[in-house]
Amino acid sequence: MGAGNRAASLGRSAPTTWTWSRREWMRSTRAKMLLLLPAVASLTLFLVLPMLAVLDQSLRIFEPGRIGSKEGAPLTTENYTQLILPVYARYFLQTYVLAFCAAAIAILIAFPIAYCVARLASPLVKKTAISALIGLMFLSALVRVYAIDLTFGSVGIFARIMSAMGTNTNSYLYIDFVVIAGLLHYAIPMSILVLIGAIQNLNPRLAEAAQSLGASAAKTHITITLPLCIRGLVSAFLVSMTLGVSAFVIPLILGRGRVVFISNLIYSRFSEVANYPSGAAISIVMLVLSLLLIFVMSRIATSFDRQ
Repeated sequence: MGAGNRAASLGRSAPTTWTWSRREWMRSTRAKMLLLLPAVASLTLFLVLPMLAVLDQSLRIFEPGRIGSKEGAPLTTENYTQLILPVYARYFLQTYVLAFCAAAIAILIAFPIAYCVARLASPLVKKTAISALIGLMFLSALVRVYAIDLTFGSVGIFARIMSAMGTNTNSYLYIDFVVIAGLLHYAIPMSILVLIGAIQNLNPRLAEAAQSLGASAAKTHITITLPLCIRGLVSAFLVSMTLGVSAFVIPLILGRGRVVFISNLIYSRFSEVANYPSGAAISIVMLVLSLLLIFVMSRIATSFDRQ
């Protein structure tokens, strides 16, 4: 009888325990959903719905003389097929090549500075450097651009020096250089801030162990520090690339009408021509290319981690 009573007691307590666990799980899930609800609602209202509106606009037929597409206009893919033309390929190629060059140069310049600030600088110097970098990000875009223009532009000091050396400051190559310099004004401070966090998270004992085994400082950086910072490097590169691709004022002022980025083309389609479907199609293609770039860079970072 004693064994039977214990078995019956266990049989009654098992459903009770399961019911209590299920209630706790439901309460926890409900609390998480309530915490996520404002973020999800904001994301849907300010990002998803506007992007769906842009996607819908990109599939509509444009009638000249109207602002945007006609209400209830039929669907079409003509706005996307037009982007295959060489004239559009030039805009995309120019934008991504210059943004890529600026991002790569920014990483090369930012990594040594970030390493010195994170590892070698005193606490006071580190705080001062970080504060200066953050303060630089609050500087007006127009101030940055015109500072570059007054230095490297047609009336700048550097342009006069280059002209005296026989360099044509009106050539496409020099104008591309000035645009890249303008992009670096944004990319370098942001890359330094991103890389400082990545370098600070490294275990310094790994580098010390490598040097104690006979590795030089340069070899230690190449074989230990850089591979462990690969995700930080990829993040800094993507941030710099994003700033470059989405730049509007820099190519508008420094490009002298010869360098036109995708953002300038989108602005022209929406504001000057009022061809909303064409501008929306360019925006969607730009978004897809950016997501593809993020996917490729993430895969590269993952492959380095596996090695």
